[in-house]
Amino acid sequence: MANKKSGQGRSAAARKAMRAKRRRRKILLVCVEFLVLGGALLWIWTNAKMDKINTDKSFQAKDVENEELSKETKDVLGQYTTIALFGLDNRENNSYSSGNSDVIMLARIDKDTKEVRLVSVYRDTFLKMADLDNTEAYSKANAAYAVGGPEQAVRMLNTNLDLDIQEYVSFDFSAVAEAVDILGGVEIEITEEECVHLNNYCIETSEVTGKSYDPLPGAGTYNLNGVQAVSYGRIRYTAGDDFKRTERQRLVVNKMVEKALKSDIGTINDLIDAVFPQIKTSLDKTEIIAMAMDAFHYKLGESRGFPFDLRNKVVSISYQQSNADCVIPKDLSSNVKQLHDFLYGTTSYTVTDSVQGISDEIAYRTGVTVGGE
Repeated sequence: MANKKSGQGRSAAARKAMRAKRRRRKILLVCVEFLVLGGALLWIWTNAKMDKINTDKSFQAKDVENEELSKETKDVLGQYTTIALFGLDNRENNSYSSGNSDVIMLARIDKDTKEVRLVSVYRDTFLKMADLDNTEAYSKANAAYAVGGPEQAVRMLNTNLDLDIQEYVSFDFSAVAEAVDILGGVEIEITEEECVHLNNYCIETSEVTGKSYDPLPGAGTYNLNGVQAVSYGRIRYTAGDDFKRTERQRLVVNKMVEKALKSDIGTINDLIDAVFPQIKTSLDKTEIIAMAMDAFHYKLGESRGFPFDLRNKVVSISYQQSNADCVIPKDLSSNVKQLHDFLYGTTSYTVTDSVQGISDEIAYRTGVTVGGE
């Protein structure tokens, strides 16, 4: 009898265990179904958002590839993602295919640490345009985009700076103003001199963007709205001229990134809906999604302006048959070495023969050298 009762007890326990196992299996299946459904919805949502971006399908990396670089240099550059950012003055043509690029930035992302470093290339920097067959093609850096769009502008950067940039993002006043407003503004300290110029620029910026603003009463720290932030980044008539202006632009970018990283999903959604249609980029859906997955791990590092060592001088732009006030590198080769050190940690970088030749030509045309003017 004892053995029979014991067997019945074990059978009841076994049945109970089986029922529990079946319940766990059902719960697991429901969870998997929810995960699959959630993943499908996320995929649909993400693709819908990506479709809002103006993707430049005509831009091909092979057309801007820098074949002058050594394998060693390409291996170093390959450890990072470097994207060219162009802020366009396209008020007259409302196009992302041409116009002077009044903002030229290099955004370098460390693939391991996720640190982002920004370098502003001064728009008036006297450099060789990407048409290597034209020995007269030296002009201000911002002319490259106006002459040949993003392809010419990226090739110009690669040619003069020994880079191998294969992606770009272009935007205009309206995109930045819209983004700042959605993020709730950016807090920036304004001097009395900056206040005067900011208020003046706001008039035109407001007309271009169709957005409103309130004039600032004077020096102080303000939470700038979209029109005010864009106008702040356009100021160039103070001490430091264009060099100070690029500092302001990088400050606005830094403040926007800081706010974005702290924003909720609703704000990010609004940002995507409003801003994505106002940019043009060579990045495809897959690349953007991959970068977005790491977005909240990014951290902002140092930022600088290029050239590091420079001089202002009026020089002849032969193919335009005019003279222009330009930023002259002292000299280009030494500045490119500093650039590679700052962005990629290459402390003993040797420039290519091509960049050395451009550096010598700039010195010849302008008379500006490391030990001279």
